[in-house]
Parts: sequence; C-alpha cells; structure tokens
Amino acid sequence: MGDFAEKNTILIFPAGMPRSLEYLDRALREGRNVIGASSLAHDPSRERYPAWLHLPYITTLQFNDALIQAIADFNIGEIYTPNLVVWNYLNLRLKELAPEVALVNSSPIDTELSPYRKAQQFSQSLIEQPVLLASGDVPKAAMSLIEIASLFRHAELIPGMCSHDKIKALYEISRRSPTGDVVEIGSWWGKSAFVLARLACCYGIGKLLCIDPWSNEHLIQGDENGLVDSVPISADEAFTVFKINLLPYANGKLNYLRMPSVTALEHYLKHPIVQTATFGETVYASHIAILHIDGNHSYSNASADITSWSNLVIPGGWIIIDDYIWPYGDGPKKAGDEFLEKNYHKCALSFVMGDALFIKLSY
Repeated sequence: MGDFAEKNTILIFPAGMPRSLEYLDRALREGRNVIGASSLAHDPSRERYPAWLHLPYITTLQFNDALIQAIADFNIGEIYTPNLVVWNYLNLRLKELAPEVALVNSSPIDTELSPYRKAQQFSQSLIEQPVLLASGDVPKAAMSLIEIASLFRHAELIPGMCSHDKIKALYEISRRSPTGDVVEIGSWWGKSAFVLARLACCYGIGKLLCIDPWSNEHLIQGDENGLVDSVPISADEAFTVFKINLLPYANGKLNYLRMPSVTALEHYLKHPIVQTATFGETVYASHIAILHIDGNHSYSNASADITSWSNLVIPGGWIIIDDYIWPYGDGPKKAGDEFLEKNYHKCALSFVMGDALFIKLSY
C-alpha cells in the first residue's frame, strides 16, 4: 500500500467500459497512480490495471461504505466514471460521502452528445449564413439541417485536415456542380473523400474516384524547412485507415486507384470501370465535374497534377487546389496561380476559403 501513499490515486469505475480503458491509457501515460474497480465477479479488464479492487453494485446498501473504505485504503483523490448512472449518483452524493474526492469528468451524457450538438450548430450556421458565390448557376435545394449535421458529424470522425470553412465551400459548390465524376488526387485517411462522396451522392453529381499511391516514397514534399518530410508516418497504415473509413459508403459509388496521379490518368482514360477487392466495381463517366487536388505539395508535382487532370473537367465544373495557403511551402499556390494566369479566359469564378483555392470553369 506504500505505493499509493506516495501519490494521489485515481479510481476508474466501472473499469471495463471502453471510455474507462481509454482514460486508463491516458492516465498511465501521464504517470498517474491508477486503480480499477468493478462490481462483476470476473472482469476481463482487470489485467489491464496496475491495481484492482471490487466494489458492490451501486444499487446495494454496501456500496457507500465500500467506496469510503477504498478511498481511505488507497489514497483515492479522484474518480473517473463514464457510466451515466454511477456518475449521476456520485455527483449527487460524493461531497457527502468523501468531500475531499473529486469527479474528474463532466457528465457522460454531455461528453457523448457534445459532438452531435456541435454538428447541429454547424448545420444551423451554414443554413443561416450560407457561403454566397458570385455564380450565375441556380443552386440545387439546400440540404436539411439533419443532413448537413450528419455530413459534418461523420466527417469529424475521420482524421485529417479538412477545415470547417472548406466543408462549407464544398457544400456550396456541390449545389452548383454539373454531373460527372468527382476525382480526388491525394486522399490519405479519407476525410475530404468522405465529404466529396456524400455531397456527390446527395446532389446526384456522380461517383468518386480517389487517387493516391499511399507510398512513403511519394510523400516527400520538399517543404522549405523539412518539417513535413521529417514526420514519421506509414503510408501503408494510412491506406488501411482510408479503406476502413470509406468502405461503408462505397456501394458502387466510390473507388480508388493506388498509384501516382500521372499513371492513374492513363488508367482513367482507358478504363471506365475500376475494380478493387475492398470496394468492388465502380463505373465512371470518364469526364470530371469536380477535381480536388491534394497530392504531393511540391511545386513540380502540384503543377503536374493540375496540368494533367484539369483538361478533363467539363465546362461549369470545379477545380479545387487544397493547401493553396500552406505554411510549409508555396508549391500549390504557385501552381494554382499559374493555372489562373494561363486560363483566366475560361475561369468563371475563383475564390479562397479555408486554405483551398476554388475555381469554377466557364460554360
């Protein structure tokens, strides 16, 4: 018991819940003294904890006395519980039972529902303050509050860098897009791919094709200070994460080519059908309504992606150059500016939102 006298101990109860195990890992990384507790006769999570105790069910008369004794025996100063009933009970009674002990987490109800409330707030703000585009196109009907909230919530579950402003812009251009394929160069974990796929489905634009070599060799960006290139990361793992994230939304509506964009272009021009073991078969239109370029950010690669693919975007279609504003270099910006300068006569509209450049081609 000497180990527990040296440091304040945190009790995690019930110890086997998924949120409990997440908190356990974090507490151990921070060097906290942790003890797990359960009311089960046998709890498989017991092996995960450095120390353990049994507590009666909170519904029994013995619970209060057992908790007070455990607090004294193990120098418990804090309690974490993701259980709604246990949290509510302790929130009401803990000051009476052990005034020196604190609940470290807020209401589990608030914790679980907070992302959904945030999604509804995002949806409401988009409906009340839409992105106004100087476009002659008559936009398609706005999505409902629930549809936008669902889009935002599911996007937030996928790791990656697709800002809220960029999602708003993608939503608005999708309302003004012709029909055709949606092609994304550089998908990584699949965050923006999901947004594009969902919007393409809602607005009947077309099917999504994700192009990415998912190769560490092709990750070298040549950023000015080498900060990006020095990040240790696994392209193979990113590819697996991408497939996990996008599989539920495939159903013939999206697929991928694991190859560099120039090689993928040859495949796209010759083969309108893409077949993969994970997503099955997808039939493409062979012309592009929305082109999202987020591949390698070196100037040479960004320029090659734009030059190679932009001619396939149909009149009235959109080209998006991600990271046009990029703190680690100016490759995408230089490539985007050159495209605008050379093709100003066929660009109906261009604007920057989030960190991306959006270009609408003339009819």
